[in-house]
This record gives sequence, structure tokens and C-alpha cells, in this order.
Amino acid sequence: MEDQNDKKQLSVEISEAVAEGVYSNMAIISHSSSEFVIDFLRVLPNTPKAKVKTRVILTPEHAKRMMLALQNNLQKYEERYGTIKGDVDPRNAMPFNFNTFNGGEA
Repeated sequence: MEDQNDKKQLSVEISEAVAEGVYSNMAIISHSSSEFVIDFLRVLPNTPKAKVKTRVILTPEHAKRMMLALQNNLQKYEERYGTIKGDVDPRNAMPFNFNTFNGGEA
């Protein structure tokens, strides 16, 4: 049986440029049979265009692990800071028509 102390640790490095992060207030998620693509955009008020600031490509398995980790972190956030307010119901999402490789499912 594996002991907790036997687990290997991953050392993670981050450059200064990456550590600064990229602000995004919208994401478009598309997928094919072999990958998920998340485009992070910045939408500015009164601007008809939004610029993709970064793109992340994931395997389906990693996309699911990421979704579970995000759900877990949202739960912890709300336990500590209270319920996130605002309209987060996907049925009320803004109707956008994107030209993505599989129809722009989000």
C-alpha cells in the first residue's frame, strides 16, 4: 500500500510574464472528438468585437478534471465568502453566434 510520503511532488515553475495573468470576462468553449478548446476573451463595453486573449486546448479527460476542480473551488469560495451573486443561469446567456470549428457550443 502506498504511503502519503511515497507520493512524488511536482515542482512547478512560472515565468514573470505568465504570472501576471490575463484578464478575461468571457470564454468560448468548443470541442471535437479528441479535444476541448477554451478561448478566453476580453469584451469591452460598447465594442462590437471581442479579442481572444488566450487559448487553452485540453484532452476530454483533462477538461473533465478541470471542471471538477473548478466546481470544488467554487464551493470552497462560496463557503468562505458567500454565494456568488449575479445572473449565472446558462439559460440567460447572451446569444452569440461564433464561427468556431464545431458550432460554438458553450
